[in-house]
Amino acid sequence: MSRVLSGELGRLVDTLTSSSVVTEAAVVAACLALAWLLVRLWRGAAPTPGSIWFGERLYDGVLFPVIALALALAVRWGLADLLPQSLLRIAVPVLLSLVAIRLTVRVLHRAFPQSSFMRVVERSISWLAWIAVVAWLTGVLPLVLEELDAIHWKIGATPVSLRSLLEGLLTAAVVLVVALWISAVLEARLLAEDVGNLSMRKMAANTLRAVLLFVGLIVALSAAGIDLTALGVLGGALGVGIGFGLQKLAANYVSGFVILAERSMRIGDVVKVDTFEGRITDITTRYTVIRALNGREAIVPNETMITQRVENLSLADPKVALTTTVQVAYGTDLAALMPRLADAVAQVPRVLRDPAPAVLLSNFAADGLELTVAFWIADPEAGTGGVRSGVNLAILHALQRDGVEIPFPQRVVHGR
Repeated sequence: MSRVLSGELGRLVDTLTSSSVVTEAAVVAACLALAWLLVRLWRGAAPTPGSIWFGERLYDGVLFPVIALALALAVRWGLADLLPQSLLRIAVPVLLSLVAIRLTVRVLHRAFPQSSFMRVVERSISWLAWIAVVAWLTGVLPLVLEELDAIHWKIGATPVSLRSLLEGLLTAAVVLVVALWISAVLEARLLAEDVGNLSMRKMAANTLRAVLLFVGLIVALSAAGIDLTALGVLGGALGVGIGFGLQKLAANYVSGFVILAERSMRIGDVVKVDTFEGRITDITTRYTVIRALNGREAIVPNETMITQRVENLSLADPKVALTTTVQVAYGTDLAALMPRLADAVAQVPRVLRDPAPAVLLSNFAADGLELTVAFWIADPEAGTGGVRSGVNLAILHALQRDGVEIPFPQRVVHGR
């Protein structure tokens, strides 16, 4: 083994010190520059954030190493009689490894943008890919594969080696990455459409991802050499586990698809669950995100949205009625004052003129006459504090303009 390693290392050193390495380095540099130029012309001047093909800076996408690899292979085959093929023999596996790293990293970053665990997986894949390239160039990889092939055992009547198991896992990983890629692309296309209901497109995207991952898992298990007939027992055990231990999780997933399918609640609706009120910003397969007017967010399980009472303020009519109260002194001419207050409130931005604001005598308070001012708005998702403040200011200015007294608390003291 040491003799083989020394021979491979010697050939690698001879390759890097040969007289033609400068010419081959220039050819490789030309391939890289041409690949960058083609990607730049294809993408255009405007960047495409989140693109798997182009990446953030052209060279960190999938398309750049793919084109560079194709150009390097074309040069290697086209100039086989003119160049000794020393440096190009090293450039091809390096570019191939770069393609695998870029594809895996970009797809995982697109499919799981907020997952910190995926960052660990991305770095691990990068290290494994570069280690494999170094092992192949130094001649270690074939020897390691032979040793792995020598480690074998039987699963039932099927002989399995450690090498076949690792190759199956690698194939399964490739299949799952491709499935994630296709689902991410189709999900972006569905959610980017301007037509149709957003909730229905979200449901279609979630269903599509689940189906593609299931198909990819089946293909990956077949590629790994696992007998799918054995999954019947596993499926039965999984059904029992869902029925007992995972019934809440399964109920949330089913409830999520029911909410999206029947459209009882949609993304953008203003709802009230228990004592929490806000606008629905996202409906996933497991939970619903509700954002309150003060910026707080509540993550509500979908089962709760199905089984408990939910007030949907946007389903029938987006108009919301608000009220505020004010006291005026006894003896005030209410017949003249009340229309003027209603006209002043109607001038406040966001207050609807139909239905028009109304002023009612609601109570004979201890210190004065209590008036209730009712008005309507059509955008409760924008908050109610600002419009209520504007209405109160309009009432105050109208009372000051007409010289109407806002009474202070009064008490009568009797002396003996």
